Amino acid sequence: MELNKIEDILEKYFQGETSIAEENELKEYFSSSNVAQHLEQYKPMFGYFSQVKEQKSTQEIPLKTKKRNVAWLSIAASAVVLLGIGTYFYVSEKNTTQVVAQSELGTYDNPEEALAATQKALALVSNNVNVGIGSVQYIKEYEQSKNKIFKQ
Repeated sequence: MELNKIEDILEKYFQGETSIAEENELKEYFSSSNVAQHLEQYKPMFGYFSQVKEQKSTQEIPLKTKKRNVAWLSIAASAVVLLGIGTYFYVSEKNTTQVVAQSELGTYDNPEEALAATQKALALVSNNVNVGIGSVQYIKEYEQSKNKIFKQ
């Protein structure tokens, strides 16, 4: 009876379906002296598990810590910060000269030139507004035809 139970548990063990209690039962069975002849081949495996479980490692593991040179790290960080500040001021100096040059565009000293430029700009705006009004006429025709079709 016990042999059949052990064979069943051994089958479950190889399927990966055993519990801890069943595995302990197998270890006890294979560590005893009355193991069935046809199960004798599994005895070293379970004996190895119990033997390895009792082993302890006495070897010391040296821990090596990396020492960073903080002085070089701080020097590199300050160099990066100074480089960034210098770049910022260099770029902002270029932008301020361009802004001043752009703000002077469009100013006229002679009133006649200013009048001519204003008339030219207003003529361009007027042409674009007239194109827009022409498009509105098409929309009105569309609305009228839509109202005829879909009498509301």
